[in-house]
Amino acid sequence: MTSTLPYSLEPVHVIGAGLAGSEAAWQVARAGIRVVLHEMRPHRSTEAHKTDGLAELVCSNSFRSDDAANNAVGVLHAEMRKLRSLIMRAADANQVPAGGALAVDRDGFSAAVTKALAEHPLIEIRREEIAGLPPEEWHNAIVATGPLTSAPLADAIRALTDESALAFFDAIAPIVHRDSINMSVAWFQSRYDKAGPGGTGADYLNCPMSREQYDAFVDALIAGEKVDFKDWEKDTPYFDGCLPIEVMAERGRETLRHGPMKPVGLTNPHNPTVKPYAIVQLRQDNKLGTLFNMVGFQTKLNYGAQQRVFRTIPGLETAEFARLGGLHRNTFLNSPKLLDSSLRLNAAPRLRFAGQMTGCEGYVESAAVGLFAGLAAAADALGTPLTAPPPTTALGALLGHITGGHIETIDAGPRSFQPMNINFGLFPPLANPPTKGPDGKRLRGPEKSVAKKQALSARALSDMDGWIAEALPRTAAAA
Repeated sequence: MTSTLPYSLEPVHVIGAGLAGSEAAWQVARAGIRVVLHEMRPHRSTEAHKTDGLAELVCSNSFRSDDAANNAVGVLHAEMRKLRSLIMRAADANQVPAGGALAVDRDGFSAAVTKALAEHPLIEIRREEIAGLPPEEWHNAIVATGPLTSAPLADAIRALTDESALAFFDAIAPIVHRDSINMSVAWFQSRYDKAGPGGTGADYLNCPMSREQYDAFVDALIAGEKVDFKDWEKDTPYFDGCLPIEVMAERGRETLRHGPMKPVGLTNPHNPTVKPYAIVQLRQDNKLGTLFNMVGFQTKLNYGAQQRVFRTIPGLETAEFARLGGLHRNTFLNSPKLLDSSLRLNAAPRLRFAGQMTGCEGYVESAAVGLFAGLAAAADALGTPLTAPPPTTALGALLGHITGGHIETIDAGPRSFQPMNINFGLFPPLANPPTKGPDGKRLRGPEKSVAKKQALSARALSDMDGWIAEALPRTAAAA
């Protein structure tokens, strides 16, 4: 039966009670709107979950750095606290010692979130699976089912969008901060100087290798420590187009030279008479030009091995990584194509997506996207559309990556969008980056990097305060 209630009197339906769904439901209810929160556990569990608690942490118990002055995820923590995040409230109340990181007692954390949602008078929790698209009469729904979305719902989303929302071993290549690449070694050039759509013929950063360097690199790749697959990942096949670089190396010493590291069509301007034996290419990964993706370098090496091995590449000796590579089972949307700036599905605007399905990585990032989805859904119900926070904020930068900050190129393929954690590379550059310290001396090296991060952090928190005052005065989130 189709509801005849005005949209503003109808509940917002939230599907999935992980971190994103729990936070979304909380924000909607805080705005005075009824919520029905659908969670399929315990009637149907997943390979990763162990309990029926809401916001269960299935992997680490760490929310990473809590330093809001120097670390992008710490800035996101601070912004979420300003927005009265339930996830951050529960995390703070269940904190365990972890140095500068925010780590939690996972059982206490989940119990606190479950209790808060169960006791809220505007939230109804239904333990049931939504096996397919939400019913048409749900005019305002948030899908926050995470990387382990059930097959019927994933299939329905795929059919609706005609885009890949795939569950497979998602191969992720490392991303490097542009300003940490040694340009006395690397250079800009496309193979054969070919200018693709929107390109100039100098669209890639190239790092050359001699034969000795290449052989040592291949040896290190093969010997590097790998991350084991989790039990629930073992039956999911590799995506054929994105084999891990170490798997390619194991197939023969010359495989990489005839694949992602082929040295053809390029001339090193720093040493034009010597032909490199192999070349590592990096491709611009965001519109700001602050991040570059290591082409073809998806990997199952652990993080320590990645940093050690990849910094042997000439030009990347001091590389700072915005994201390290990985390979894991994941379900996510090609969000820049499929979602609008309010996280609504272009093909069905009554559906809004949140959490890891949208293309973010990490507990905090998932909850933050859920927070905005909840605010936006509440605003729709109240008839007061909400603009996204400024891109200078951590939340705005993260949403910008998801909904349009990614570069699409012909050779990258239609699925080149990849999930990412929050990092300073997603923030717009400072108009006037600091050049001198408090003592008036010129900043150099690490001091300059620290000052830049602190300036980005301060700008983000100030701009978040401005957005809250301007955009949220008529909702409970401003209280």
